[in-house]
Amino acid sequence: MITVLVVEDTSSERELICEYLRQGGYSVISACDGKEGLEKFESAKPNIVFTDLVMPGMSGLEFCRAIKKNATRKVPVVACTSKNQELDRLWGMKQGVDVYLTKPFTKEDILQTVRSLGVGG
Repeated sequence: MITVLVVEDTSSERELICEYLRQGGYSVISACDGKEGLEKFESAKPNIVFTDLVMPGMSGLEFCRAIKKNATRKVPVVACTSKNQELDRLWGMKQGVDVYLTKPFTKEDILQTVRSLGVGG
């Protein structure tokens, strides 16, 4: 089974993304900030990571750089963010984001993104 880690500081958004992923048949772990996300990334070894970019403490980009730097395997990172400027998207990709998804998104956007990554379970 594919495990997805969702890192989002807004509980309603975190729950929504998690619910969409569960409905899609994925195993889901969640964290409310980058620090907790890093701990869960190390312990749960997810196949895919969804992260917000604007979070208190450690930003989503800092989180992304940290997991890319320490990863022993390739784990795709999906940014779910309200930052919708082209410059934001390009900067995110330069920092290691694999897919840049802007809010608001639909259940189909989330599930299509996971399918597009072609990660096996």
